[in-house]
Amino acid sequence: MSAVTKEREATMGRPYRTMEPSGEPTALELRHVAKSFDDFAVRDVCLSVPCGSVVGLVGRNGAGKTTLMRLALGTARPDRGSVALFGQDVTAAGQEAHARARMRTATVASVCPYPGYLTIGEVATVYALSYPTFDHAAFEALLDRMDIMHQPEGAHRPVSAGLRVGDLSRGQGMKLQLAVCLATGADLLVLDEPTAGLDPIVRDELLQMLREHMAAHPDCSVLVSSHITGDLDRLADYIVIVDEGQVVLSAEKDELTEVMGVARLLPAQLERVLDEGIVPRGELRVHEDGLAGASEVLVPDRAAFVRAYPDMVCDRAAIEDVMRLVVLGRSL
Repeated sequence: MSAVTKEREATMGRPYRTMEPSGEPTALELRHVAKSFDDFAVRDVCLSVPCGSVVGLVGRNGAGKTTLMRLALGTARPDRGSVALFGQDVTAAGQEAHARARMRTATVASVCPYPGYLTIGEVATVYALSYPTFDHAAFEALLDRMDIMHQPEGAHRPVSAGLRVGDLSRGQGMKLQLAVCLATGADLLVLDEPTAGLDPIVRDELLQMLREHMAAHPDCSVLVSSHITGDLDRLADYIVIVDEGQVVLSAEKDELTEVMGVARLLPAQLERVLDEGIVPRGELRVHEDGLAGASEVLVPDRAAFVRAYPDMVCDRAAIEDVMRLVVLGRSL
């Protein structure tokens, strides 16, 4: 256990802030899940994806995001705790029940996983065999819209033979994954860094397609991890921050970006805020940024802070700001 984790547990005893259970149906729920590896552990994670919502998963490299997705998809089994898909505990369910629940989920990996020798048509056939709801017409329409049926530069096979996965660019491979994923008609999409390494135009195309799919299928739910927090700002309803195998914050995205704030305070200003106690110490996270001895302070209510301290600078918090201050900051 690192010093950061020990300090967090000693001073806070719980994650900085958590989403209150809404009682609404969930597509995915991890309940006190733990999983140990040789050099890493997921510890007592609780996470839910309400039906019809997009939950963004953020954190540093190695924080545990991919492990949580593997636990959600059943490619890894928890040592303790349970995983529920669509209200059914699949850790306790039989193989057939688990398989039925998994047929309602689809995933996009950070790297196109399909063998390079497969044609696009063969990829679709594989998915059609796994998903009775696979919509070939929708898949072809998505391919046409994504413009990946044209022969890429340098490929030697004619289009009529079927474009092979190995002939696709990285962006085209990610588009293919998303097209397949959306065409399955799955109720839960699990997307692991779907826009990583893509140019801004391709990223915008993928995000737009995903937003349109969610608008057309309001009951569809999404769990998506990304280091590009600006993408989540445009897409997510909830944000979950993970660090060292634990959930350290979960909240509605609008609470982070519209309610919380980041104050940049000189030492005398920080001392004044602490002495006056208008904002309880336990609700502040502080990180010394090294600029003229100033500190960045994450405050829970920007509007209240500005009213109390109109002479101090307090900006709206971006998702990246919140993640940095919750992970690297210290509680007062």
